[in-house]
Amino acid sequence: MQQLVPELGEVMEQRYNLLKIIQNEAPVGRRYLASRLNSSERLIRGELDILRAQGLIVTSSLGVRLSAQGEKVLRVLQAMIREFHDLDYLESKLADALGVRKMIIVPGDADTNVSDKRELAEATARYLKEVLKDGDILAVSGGSTLARVAESVSGQDLPRDVTVVPVRGGLGEDARIHANSIAVSLAESLRGRYRQLQAPEDVLPSNLEQIMNEPRIREVIALGRRANVLIHGIGTAEEMARRRGFDDASLMELIAEGAVGEAFGCYFDARGKIIRNTSSVGLRLEDLEKIPQVIAVGGGRSKAWAVMAVLARGYCDVCITDEGVARRLMSIKEIT
Repeated sequence: MQQLVPELGEVMEQRYNLLKIIQNEAPVGRRYLASRLNSSERLIRGELDILRAQGLIVTSSLGVRLSAQGEKVLRVLQAMIREFHDLDYLESKLADALGVRKMIIVPGDADTNVSDKRELAEATARYLKEVLKDGDILAVSGGSTLARVAESVSGQDLPRDVTVVPVRGGLGEDARIHANSIAVSLAESLRGRYRQLQAPEDVLPSNLEQIMNEPRIREVIALGRRANVLIHGIGTAEEMARRRGFDDASLMELIAEGAVGEAFGCYFDARGKIIRNTSSVGLRLEDLEKIPQVIAVGGGRSKAWAVMAVLARGYCDVCITDEGVARRLMSIKEIT
């Protein structure tokens, strides 16, 4: 089809991106869509006229949104876009190269498009729907990526008898991205139960043992160690160091030592070697070895080295990422 109608792929991708933004952010107007797609209002008006004529969108005084038919067509398009981008091939090659059981790659790049961040979260929510069973313990970390996953799960048909437990303390930032908040949101969506870890993540080394032995904290951490499924985000070393309040000198020292990624309080180099280990409250890397299914989630081309570093530790079973990360990893690994 691409040989016969070479412009087909480009047009399909443009309309797919348009429908995806409308789905995620409706109701929206032409001006907003034009700014998001770096296009003109005149061109967007023409595209919307075509979609409206096909019954894929409906218009109101507030803007446009997808019709029921538009939702169906978008689901079909998602499968076609995967084929156009050869994502099955990327998943297979990278799973072998990175030593994970399963790679799930969504189209797009979370660094450049907020809708792609939403798609990454929705793919993660769909996978949770597949693997969670009644009676499971679901362990979760914090961060903006998992906060979006929690929002996406609320739109899924996922009633489960599940207990959700946070595996990290808080960093004293936006409460919406704390592991506690994410655990509550997921539990409510799953119609399950939750526990909370009422402790800061970063503490002085001299205080760590005392805090970890506090009965309520010890009980929650022990529950996390018995999890059937654990899901955590992947952060770049710089991002996580800044969230922990590193000053510029400490940050530059960390980067100079080769740190590229972070997970569970550990900073890793590109080969997965631990560069620095923080004194933090929560599960440790060694705890993950006994959890049946560990899912790592992270998107955006800028996280490619971080994803590679974290997966190199060998404790991750499933990695859910986007095409921006995947294609950068293919280049780093020199995979053709």
